[in-house]
Amino acid sequence: MRKDVRILLVGEPKVGKTSLIMSLVSEEFPDEVPLRAEEITIPADVTPERVPTHIVDYSEAEQSDEQLYQEISKANVICIVYSVNNKKSIEKVTSHWIPLINDRTDKDSRVPLILVGNKSDLVEHSSMETILPIMNQYQDIETCVECSAKNLKNISELFYYAQKAVLHPTGPLYCPEEKELKPSCIKALTRIFKVSDLDNDGILNDNELNFFQRTCFNTPLAPQALEDVKNVVRRNMTDGVKDNGLTLKGFLFLHTLFIQRGRHETTWTVLRRFGYDDDLELTQEYLFPMIKIPPDCTTELNHNAYLFLQSVFDKHDKDRDCALSPDEVKDLFKVFPYMPWGPDVNNTVCTNDQGWITYQGYLSQWTLTTYLDVQRSLEYLGYLGYSIIYEQESQAAAMTVTRNKRIDLQKKQTQRSVFRCNVLGARGSGKSGFLQAFLGRNLQRQRQIREDHKSFYAISTTYVYGQEKYLLLHEVIPDFDFLSEADLACDVVCLVYDVNNPRSFEYCAKVYKQYFIDSKTPCVVIAAKSDLHEVRQHYSLSPHEFCRKHKLHPPQPVHVQLHRRTQQRHLHQTHHHGHVSAHGSGRPEELHLLAEGERRGHGVRRAGLRHVQSSAQAAVIPRHDASSFCGLSPPT
Repeated sequence: MRKDVRILLVGEPKVGKTSLIMSLVSEEFPDEVPLRAEEITIPADVTPERVPTHIVDYSEAEQSDEQLYQEISKANVICIVYSVNNKKSIEKVTSHWIPLINDRTDKDSRVPLILVGNKSDLVEHSSMETILPIMNQYQDIETCVECSAKNLKNISELFYYAQKAVLHPTGPLYCPEEKELKPSCIKALTRIFKVSDLDNDGILNDNELNFFQRTCFNTPLAPQALEDVKNVVRRNMTDGVKDNGLTLKGFLFLHTLFIQRGRHETTWTVLRRFGYDDDLELTQEYLFPMIKIPPDCTTELNHNAYLFLQSVFDKHDKDRDCALSPDEVKDLFKVFPYMPWGPDVNNTVCTNDQGWITYQGYLSQWTLTTYLDVQRSLEYLGYLGYSIIYEQESQAAAMTVTRNKRIDLQKKQTQRSVFRCNVLGARGSGKSGFLQAFLGRNLQRQRQIREDHKSFYAISTTYVYGQEKYLLLHEVIPDFDFLSEADLACDVVCLVYDVNNPRSFEYCAKVYKQYFIDSKTPCVVIAAKSDLHEVRQHYSLSPHEFCRKHKLHPPQPVHVQLHRRTQQRHLHQTHHHGHVSAHGSGRPEELHLLAEGERRGHGVRRAGLRHVQSSAQAAVIPRHDASSFCGLSPPT
């Protein structure tokens, strides 16, 4: 909503525009009227829209043309005043004032005009017959008001309509020539309809209409009022009502009707409630609410956010197969101005045999986005209408900012549920295969991935004695001469080498000694492609000797090229009560290690990963309180 409104009054001498302004502050017609009234500010608390309004008078006798041009450039709305009993002043509206104003304003952002017929007390007839052709000729004219400064007739109405022309402009919404909504307005209202259509059946039923009404106007509609609305649509449109619910066509028709009847503030109230500005764009404040993230803290979705995302998934999973087909994904993102997920997403999260994103993969992708780029996650939730549907101040309410990691380590407790593992290794060592094996993909499926669809991330859930955690694997591009802070900032490091390449382990050893030997970040050595023939590494120490010397767990064999699924993470999905659960089966050895950490007596570094002692203990810990990673004990 605009912070204030600036109204400029112009007109020929002696049309009484100064008297109109003065009548606002005095109930009596003044004996002497000055050539120009001083600027008046009407406080916000006495205006219907609760917006301060500045009223400015232009006097040809006291001010220059340059001052007039400056005032035109600052005005939000201009009232052209004429005298109803002075034909010459009416002619000047089109011969002088409108051309002058148009010459001084940009064609694409012209200010709305109000025609004001003053001195109506001096005539018995209306000037509207003369004015209507002018209004039809110039689309910038919002309305015409006849009034009398002497009798105080329609003075408040004049300034109300002027304010309304600024705060609720017709221009962005409606095309008078075509007598229909403009494309940008249709686009915005279509998104609002889809967000409000909670079951995604293409109609707004009574419950959804009442929710919409309550959201926008703070009051539900009585049953009879609901029927009256639908009857109006039925009388005017054959397909505006279906199954006793309002279709998109019926919804758009109602707003067209509001605007045609001069009630465009109704449509603007709806648009602004759903985050739109005067240009029918979602505001930055709506899409990107403020959220403070201190250093060394991460961002996660909270319980309500996951419930909301589950409801979004359920309403678009039309065939109830617990996965989103390409068409279902496209339908889900129709409320976005662009497609937020590219083809790499299908290689970042779990998919079914058809390559469609599963429920678990869907939530994993949202978790990944929130962890890596919380601003983007806020934007996406804004498009979906999270704050509106969940009646929150903003989407920031969907976020949890975790505690500083150093404090977690000191206290040996955490409430985090997302943990990052950076995967390092020489080129060709098998890092990509390691990530894809984590998602349960064998060599055959890995070979089908196009180069331009490749992802450097893999994320899914893993269970640690009954607690569900998100494990995020990030493949770091090899560059031994320089590893950035982002390459080093993680909870776990996996150093991957190819057992079939004699120079592969040397990279891991050098990276470990330069960056991690004195770090508290736990490291795990991964022997990739271990189903192939293992060759001697060209390094002073063998991988096993190196790990023993630095008190690391022995290298973990990973059969990333195996065709069989028995040594890959396989998700068994069941759908019950609208929820999909994923159960780890045959977890790969390296993930078992990451989950258990020090539990094995193989000299894992003391900052390694710990675990919840029993599934019974884990069962009584709320999901969002669970903590079993990074040297942290479960909460007491």
